[in-house]
Amino acid sequence: MAQRCFLSAKIHGVTITCANLEYRGSLSIDTKLMKEVGILPYEQVDVYNMDNGERLTTYAIPGAPGEICLNGAAAHKGKVGERVIIATYMWLDETEAKTRKPRVIVAGKDNTVDEILECDLNPDF
Repeated sequence: MAQRCFLSAKIHGVTITCANLEYRGSLSIDTKLMKEVGILPYEQVDVYNMDNGERLTTYAIPGAPGEICLNGAAAHKGKVGERVIIATYMWLDETEAKTRKPRVIVAGKDNTVDEILECDLNPDF
């Protein structure tokens, strides 16, 4: 059966707290945020910078409370204080897509959870 790629998890509007060029790669994410949306350590993530339009693909690693840190070459893609969107995607067949709901949160001050959005892959159209 054919599969399609759908949003799996999204953290919207978190603020970059550090950029560490000398680290060997990845994106450090507050572990509470990772758990809330279901992002696992070393899972591939896409990062979209809301302030400068830069985009990158890397992998997630657990970070300290409130931490969003661009590591390694990714550090060139954003500055401390800029806001980003972090997203993961999942390949699903038609049957799986009927029951799967992406996990989406909107970040608040200090990279806390401000809002949890309800998403539905089965619109009425």
